[in-house]
Amino acid sequence: MIEGGCNCGAVRYRAEGDPIVVAQCHCTNCRRQSGSAFSVNLLFKGAAVSHEGDLAVYEDTDTFSGNAVLRKFCGRCGSPIFSEPTDGKGLLIVKAGTLDDPAPFVPTVSVWTSTALPWVSLPEGQYAFERNA
Repeated sequence: MIEGGCNCGAVRYRAEGDPIVVAQCHCTNCRRQSGSAFSVNLLFKGAAVSHEGDLAVYEDTDTFSGNAVLRKFCGRCGSPIFSEPTDGKGLLIVKAGTLDDPAPFVPTVSVWTSTALPWVSLPEGQYAFERNA
């Protein structure tokens, strides 16, 4: 069981099983949402994740694919919690910084390296994709 939540405690979530992949995303939208050079994300099947508490949603339509991404965050403290692609695949992205214990989840993939900041060094041996994998 993987658990986490927002900064103020109003939102808590649980994920069953291991993530499909742990990835660093260097796209502009993820950088803006994370407030950092990239976002570290755990990808799950949506059915594996449950949450308690109210989430606010921003529909991000500025995407390469044209499919919106629902950016879900705590409406009280603003912590980004999930990103939900609307491409019909039923996947949910959990923001690693919100995990109770993020230490075990080392990113094995970087996506959108074509837009990575020039001063970011990718970990040696990590798979890298110029766009989405």
